[in-house]
Amino acid sequence: MSKKRYTLYLSRPLARQLDLVARQRNGAKSALVEEALRASLEPHQHPGVDEGLARRLNELSKSVATIKRDVAIATETLALFVRYYLTITPPLAQSEQEPARLLGKERFQVFVAQIGRRLAGDQRLVSEVLETIAVNDPDLFVTASDDAPLKNRAAHRNGQAPNERSEGGKAHD
Repeated sequence: MSKKRYTLYLSRPLARQLDLVARQRNGAKSALVEEALRASLEPHQHPGVDEGLARRLNELSKSVATIKRDVAIATETLALFVRYYLTITPPLAQSEQEPARLLGKERFQVFVAQIGRRLAGDQRLVSEVLETIAVNDPDLFVTASDDAPLKNRAAHRNGQAPNERSEGGKAHD
């Protein structure tokens, strides 16, 4: 196959990178440039690249969706807490406001330090609380339709038939 000669100019950093890659591959610079141009001008000839990018974009989309959900949960939780706090907390008398401000500043600094320690240690209070709840009360997050299997399991652990209750051992409808 005959080839046409081109003269082109590259920036110094790109030229150094081309030289380095050519030495590593024991190949000609012309072959590298031709390969790069072909990949750029004929993307359908290199479907793996597009598939890889699509796969990575899909992963990123899922991550962003998870973050978006978590931020929405945190925002709603904070908004509900603030509304509750403002509803139940009466305003302070003028004479009590300055001491309360000072105490609030100290408590806030302790709070921020706690957050820093938890984030540095990769601890999450929500995870700890949910684990505690799951161990102590596994039925807490069960919906009514999901409730029957757990009740049957609990009855079985207590030595009762699934429809029996502890009240006299009689089944109730």
